[in-house]
Amino acid sequence: MNYAIVGCGLIGKKRLAGLPAGSKLVVACDTNLSRAEELVKLAQTGKAVGDFKIAVTNPQVDAVVVAVINSALADVSAAAIRAGKHVIVEKPAGISVKQLDELIALADKHKVCVRVGFNHRYHPAFQKAREIFASGVMGELMFLRARYGHGGRIGYDKEWRADPKLSGGGELIDQGIHLIDLAGWFLGEFQKVDGHAATYFWNMPVDDNAFLNLQTAKGQTAWLHVSCTEWKNLFSFEIYGRHTKLAIEGLGGSYGVEKLFHYQMKPEMGIPDTKVYEFPGADESWKIEMIQFEQDVQLKLTPDAGLAEARAALQIVETIYKNSGF
Repeated sequence: MNYAIVGCGLIGKKRLAGLPAGSKLVVACDTNLSRAEELVKLAQTGKAVGDFKIAVTNPQVDAVVVAVINSALADVSAAAIRAGKHVIVEKPAGISVKQLDELIALADKHKVCVRVGFNHRYHPAFQKAREIFASGVMGELMFLRARYGHGGRIGYDKEWRADPKLSGGGELIDQGIHLIDLAGWFLGEFQKVDGHAATYFWNMPVDDNAFLNLQTAKGQTAWLHVSCTEWKNLFSFEIYGRHTKLAIEGLGGSYGVEKLFHYQMKPEMGIPDTKVYEFPGADESWKIEMIQFEQDVQLKLTPDAGLAEARAALQIVETIYKNSGF
């Protein structure tokens, strides 16, 4: 497949590095043309442009990677869809449910594949956890508990993420939407949404912490906390079944080596049988996700992290922000 990448910053570079074998960059686009030129240089192919409308309407392009700031995600994606291109758009795919509803209608009208970049699903610990879950050994899930946080950096409250017009919100719409998506991936649809978002430390009009209590129709609970006052980067995701606990720690890099702990209850209970899986290698989730995107396109599959999943997660974000006065 031939790609246009719109947004040539850190994530655009990750997407370029993750292009499957045989696929290539045709157009790199960024409002900062030098960044687009840098991406072309890295790819050793394609051309650089500054206008996304030129990029998405290029007749050689099959698919568009949308890796721009949150406020521009929906506009670029909509233009690509109208041009008949398949799209992989970074989360949250837009800054309102209304925007996502419009994208869903457009994608249906133009019969294109739209995947949303929830790459955490493709981390090896989560892939293994899904394998264990699918095997049935866990029994019915009861609840899960997760924490995700970082400590920001000097000037963090002056970046685009701190401007609600550009970001759509703070930590909840940033890292929080990953936790919401992962929780729903295991527990299903949440019928009850409770919690709040707050700004404790950073001098900015968006949240730096959010606390969520989500419940399914059966009362299964996801207890989530996201923070950019964590100081030491942290990722922890625990899944509790009637017979099993799965605990994922770390995401690699500054979050620590990615590990999965499998605790299997014995018939007599007591100390469980324990298996520990470690995944010390480089983060391949971006590459695996791009491979799955191409398979979705080729086999005409509905993406398992598409606009519907993004909408469900963003609806929860909107509810929490409304309840918290953001």
